[in-house]
Parts: sequence; C-alpha cells; structure tokens
Amino acid sequence: MNPLLLYGYGTTASVKDRCLVVREGRFTPLTFNMDEHGEIREPKVERFWPRHIPYDSIVVLGNSGYVSFEAIHWCSIHKLPIFLMGYDGSLTSSILPPQPIRADVRRAQLEAYLNDEKRLSMAREFVDAKLERSMVVLDWLREKYDIEREVRCFNKERLSLERAKTVNEVRTVEGRSADFYWRAFAKVVPKKLEFKSRRSGSRYNASDPTNALLNYGYAFLQSCVRRAINATGLDAGVGFLHEDKAATTPLVYDFQEPFRWLIDYTVLGMVESKAFSWDDFYFSGEDYRMRFKPPLLERYLAVLREQFNSVGHTVLYRGDRVKWDTLIGLKVQEFARFLIGKSDKFDLKSPAPVLERSDTRELRDKVLSLSASEARKLGLGKSTLHYLRKNARSRKSFKIYRPVLQKLVTRK
Repeated sequence: MNPLLLYGYGTTASVKDRCLVVREGRFTPLTFNMDEHGEIREPKVERFWPRHIPYDSIVVLGNSGYVSFEAIHWCSIHKLPIFLMGYDGSLTSSILPPQPIRADVRRAQLEAYLNDEKRLSMAREFVDAKLERSMVVLDWLREKYDIEREVRCFNKERLSLERAKTVNEVRTVEGRSADFYWRAFAKVVPKKLEFKSRRSGSRYNASDPTNALLNYGYAFLQSCVRRAINATGLDAGVGFLHEDKAATTPLVYDFQEPFRWLIDYTVLGMVESKAFSWDDFYFSGEDYRMRFKPPLLERYLAVLREQFNSVGHTVLYRGDRVKWDTLIGLKVQEFARFLIGKSDKFDLKSPAPVLERSDTRELRDKVLSLSASEARKLGLGKSTLHYLRKNARSRKSFKIYRPVLQKLVTRK
C-alpha cells in the first residue's frame, strides 16, 4: 500500500496536458500548516505523466476540494483507486477501477453465504486468525509489561471459539476476547494520553490521540482490503462474519480482522517511542472531533507504508519473502479459489508474524557476555547467572529478573 495522500481545504485533482495534476490544500487555522521546524508548509503541487505515477492509490482526507471527471478517468485507466476519508478516520467513499467479471466466484460466494454450515466455518476462520495474531501482539507486550491476567482471560475466551455453534456466538467470543486484549493494550499507553478503550464512540469519534491513530490506521487497512477484493471480483457486500447492512461492505470488514494487528502493533510502537503527543492533534471547531496536524499525519503515513510495503517488513510464505500488503491480496485470491473449488482449504492463520523487541535482544546479548564479577555487582549469584544463560530465550526467566537485567541496558 503506497498511497498518495491529499489533505487540507481546497485539495484538487485534475488533468492538464495529459498529466494528472494534484494540488494540496491547507488546514485552518494557518498555524496548523507548520512543519516540524515551525515553518509554514507550502501546499504541494505534483504532476504525473501517463504510466509514470509511483503510487498505487489516492487517499483524500477531508471533504473540501474536488476531483474532476477527467481525473477519475485518468485514475481508472491507471488502475488507481481513490479513497475518500473523513478526518475522524472513517472511510466515507471510494472510486475503484472496474472489477473483473467473475460470475462463478460471486455465485459460489453467495451459495456459501446461504449455507449455514459453510458460513459458520468461514466466520470462525476469520475470528480464529484474528485472535491468533492478537495473541502474538500480547506475547510481544508481555515481554515488557505485566499483562498476565489479561492474557489468561484472553486465552480462556479464545478457547470457547471451537464451541461456538452460530455466527452470533462467534461474534460473542470475538467481542469478549477483544475486551481483554484492549485492557492489556491500555496498560501500555501513558495515562496522560487518556486512552480508555475501543468501546462504543471511541472507535468512531476519537477523543484521544491513540484512538485517533487506530481509527486512521484501520481506514488505511480497509482501503488496502477493498482494493484486493475489487481486483479479485468478489462481492464486498456479501460477508460471513459481519452483518450485511445497507451501504456497508461486510466482506471488507471480514478480511480486515486477521490484519488489524498490523495497525495495533504500529501504534504501540509509536506509543513506546513517544512519537506523538496531544500537541500533534487539534479539535475541529464545528464538530469537536480530533484531527491530525499535517506533520504527524505525514510521519504516521510513512510508518504505515513501512509496515505494509517495505522490504524490512516481510514474511516467509510458500518459500518466498512477501510484503504484508502483498499477502493481503494473496489471501483474498486464495479465498476466491476456495469458494469455486480450486483449493481444498482456506487458511488465514499462516504465516504467523514474528515480533521481537530490540531491547529483549540486547538483554540476551548482555546476559550471555556477562562476567561473574559484573553479575555480583548486579546482585546475581553464580547459579542465577547460569540459569539466565541457559534460558536466555525463555520469556519466564526474563520476566522474573527483568528489573535487575534492565540495569544492563540502561547503565552506561
């Protein structure tokens, strides 16, 4: 996912001399247009020749400005979707390239939806994959934070998924597990950021910075999933886990679930590195919704691009290293093949992400090189030092001795 982000009041996209011309808008008041050095940012104007645009989509943030009909046509020819996002992180509309006509896929999709047993199986697969990857994030967190109670409760709820006999029961398991997941998440966020939960209004109209980042990140993920579904020929309006309500895309929401951890992990990393504060946001005057100031928005988009689309964030799948953005497309394609009988299984749980803390690796290296005299100065006996060396990759050993071992990293 490598979008061209357009935002501000008066943003435009048009075509001149066969080139796509995009003009960035401004924020109000003018002071919100300051960059990280305190200087006013001048709106960008970019021109792209046909077949020479380095982006794979256009994301328009806000509702002031226009995209001309000719620009829509230019983007359609270049298979460049346009996503319109509200300042609250909601995906309000999209303009997608023409879908391939796949009557066999859509017919099989509808038949599976109408089959209670198949629908339940698929709903369970979406949730099972989400919970398994959420557990990977929790394991990553527990290396540094005391979230054992939340993890135990999460796993207890998760085990009940196999006993779910209806789609509603699957949703109940997902909801109860998510409650403990977000309790653990909240323990990581400093109190001054006022993150409470993801319940009710917080997920739609964020009133704290962390929820604002999560909302925007999920909209970013949603646009990635929409593009993959559109390219495959599936019907986004026929889902298996989420309800089919008017003007919604249940299948998009279904496929978001196994990949939400990417956004959670990214935001947690920004929380730990103190990459944002209240000063990076403002409340709009007309509806009191929290909005990003441009410098943070650009930094956040760069981090999301890195997470989804960089060589440094890849995963081994079927013998190849693939980016997470690519993997989402592959999983949607596999789902379509499964529906029409060209594949005998549908698996969203593999490949599993591998998350490791840089500070944990540093601790392990320090422990392995620790001399007996250095260990004594830290209050570690010979037997303890032997135990730590022997179990250098054990989470339990590092949890027990972390307060002492942390000195190894913080000392000069």
